[in-house]
Amino acid sequence: MDKMKKKKKFTMPDTLIIVAAIVLLAAIFSWIVPSGTYEYQKMDVNGTMRDVVINGTYHEVDKSEVVPTGFLGLFGAFYRGCVSAADIIFVILFCCGTFGVLVKTGAFHSSIGTLLKKLGNKGLLIIPIFMILFGIGGSVFGMLSEFYGFYPLIIGLTVAMGYDAMLGFAVVALGEFVGFMGATLNPYSIAVAQAISGVELYSGLGLRVICFIVFQTISIVYVLRYAKKIKENPLRSVVYGEESISTFTAEDLESYTFTMSDGLVLLDVLVTMVILMFGLMKWSWGYSQLCGLFLIMSIVAATIKRWSPNKWCAEFIDSAKVALWGAILTGVAKGIVVVMQDAMIMDTFIYHLSNLLENAPQAISAQLMLLVQTLFNFIIPSGSGQAVATMPIMAPLSDLIGVSRQTACLAFQFGDGLSNLLWPTASIVIVCGIGGIKLDKWYKFFLPLFGILFVAQMVMLSIAVMIGY
Repeated sequence: MDKMKKKKKFTMPDTLIIVAAIVLLAAIFSWIVPSGTYEYQKMDVNGTMRDVVINGTYHEVDKSEVVPTGFLGLFGAFYRGCVSAADIIFVILFCCGTFGVLVKTGAFHSSIGTLLKKLGNKGLLIIPIFMILFGIGGSVFGMLSEFYGFYPLIIGLTVAMGYDAMLGFAVVALGEFVGFMGATLNPYSIAVAQAISGVELYSGLGLRVICFIVFQTISIVYVLRYAKKIKENPLRSVVYGEESISTFTAEDLESYTFTMSDGLVLLDVLVTMVILMFGLMKWSWGYSQLCGLFLIMSIVAATIKRWSPNKWCAEFIDSAKVALWGAILTGVAKGIVVVMQDAMIMDTFIYHLSNLLENAPQAISAQLMLLVQTLFNFIIPSGSGQAVATMPIMAPLSDLIGVSRQTACLAFQFGDGLSNLLWPTASIVIVCGIGGIKLDKWYKFFLPLFGILFVAQMVMLSIAVMIGY
């Protein structure tokens, strides 16, 4: 009888439940935390008018003037979060649909299969190559959502190579987000932060390049060590026994033959990416142009492969379905911000965290600034959004605590970038949904690396302080 009564093993709640619980916590805070706000002013930041905080203007607001979240409002926040995040939700669906079409043309797998045949036992070289490419996109152009469509592709590749889905997921996620953290010319973080702080635009590039190299090297070594570990013993995979979104095998890759049409599809992708990068830099393109360009790219690829319009539609919708969970999760996570904005407690957190810095010992002020910016990213999971909300406070505060404004921008860049892979309010929930990776499995893989990279950030900030950066 005792043998039949097996002890129930703890099961990690679904990511959606975890995020919903955080929305509930924010709703409780909406009644407890004092409401308050800064005054804002319109400012031209690199050609874009933004609402920027006026430092020293924080004041409390009577609770009778705000809307704390009640029982019905809690559940309504999920819907309002989805509405608020509609732009990124549809970017996710469009990217997954588009790149799903491209993957199903077979062009990527035939080219990768051919490449792997030539590399032989050096096939792992594609890991650092891809991570560096994604990293450069994040570091130079601030590209994140533009790479969302690559998750199913790279996951399929690593599974076909005999590894696991986490390896492919990490190649893209760490590549782009660590690159975003080690920003060199990123227009969404560096440019906005420096403009607001009164620092010469894109100055201090040399140290940021070194930071990018250091962070990318650490991440690549970590991923390669994981690949070696699970190759020797598949049971050590953090997703062992989990179902993968990929159905490709090594035999599938071997069966592909690279054709002229495959080359034209790859050329289609290359031309699209060049046009996209030019549009982002020259004309400040947004999500609508990105999605439109991706749609054109997929239609051209389908035409090259002589698909019928009905086949394109069917494959596009089928691929977009994969991202539906991640899209809904993104909207629910946005509900946290909705609740905090209703109760006007977001600026309260910013005010009190910045006060902690003002009274900090000078020797560790830069590191504490990094910690505070990392915490800020939980409530403001947007690079440019966090910059306009915090840098008007952090820049003059850095003058008082003996840290240069350039270093303050560096601390913002680090705190905003790395925690995108940590906080459930940030982009990690989006890419986990796209890649079919459970959030708890990601944490099991990523948290040791987070600790390593956080220490590396502290070291680089200490160097910045010592050299008078």
